[in-house]
Amino acid sequence: MSSTPSPSIRTETQDRVRSIILCRPERYNAINARLRDEFSAAMDAADADDNISVVLLRADGPSFCAGYALDEYTQQQTGQRSSSRVWDSAHDLRNISTFVSAFAKLWYSSKPTIAAVQGWCIAGGTDFVFWADLIVASESASFGYPPARVWGVPTNPLWVQRLGLQRAKQYLFTGDEMPAQEAAKLGLVLEVCPDSQLQERAMQLAQRIALVPCNQLQLMKLFLNQQAENQGIGSSRLIGALFDGIARHTQEGLEFVASAQTKGFRSAVRERDAPFGDYGEGVKGKKRNRKNAKKDL
Repeated sequence: MSSTPSPSIRTETQDRVRSIILCRPERYNAINARLRDEFSAAMDAADADDNISVVLLRADGPSFCAGYALDEYTQQQTGQRSSSRVWDSAHDLRNISTFVSAFAKLWYSSKPTIAAVQGWCIAGGTDFVFWADLIVASESASFGYPPARVWGVPTNPLWVQRLGLQRAKQYLFTGDEMPAQEAAKLGLVLEVCPDSQLQERAMQLAQRIALVPCNQLQLMKLFLNQQAENQGIGSSRLIGALFDGIARHTQEGLEFVASAQTKGFRSAVRERDAPFGDYGEGVKGKKRNRKNAKKDL
């Protein structure tokens, strides 16, 4: 008899604030279909609850979200290549759009949403968290979209709104890592605080916002978000989801998958990032790797 899988999401409620907590710390809260569905359901419940004014997204463990569970997805893509059917871009778009629609509930929820981010928040983690209205980061946080180097295009269209066009181009042309302090300086996140104070600071902000009547918050969020909607978020979201599939099926994308299958996903990622000297190959990343290795002993 098979056991029931552990939940990927849990929720807590305090003073009109609903915390939605990613709880796959052993996998760096990597995104898979189960996490997507549980998060989507939790967002729907929070939005429908008249006793909730603010949603606070948090994560267990040393990292907020290291992206998609790519070991699973590279295996899926290998299986698709061995199929008699060629890559189906329409099917791919429908599939990735289920993830985008779930994460975008942070944006389209009628209530303000805040994300508290520690450690890695990269690749699919940015696709996820950039939909939040406000982001508070700890000093250990790092952001970036390394699949910009091979095998991906962001499905979150808010890079330009958060960074401005020129800075967004800098970070997506290079896939460079962005430490928390730089992210705050450039306006990607609201503020940075010590790791030990992250959860307390984010909750304080959420509770302060929750002092305002919920209907007033809903009107204000709709008013503010409409400014960005008028700049073409919807069309950019569609193009990003489509182009992400295309990037995974370029010659270089297929070679990346083949490398991951023969050498292991971690080795393929190290080879991708080594020339840039960041993420797991940077000083900060190597310190994290050593620290995590000691925990495993």
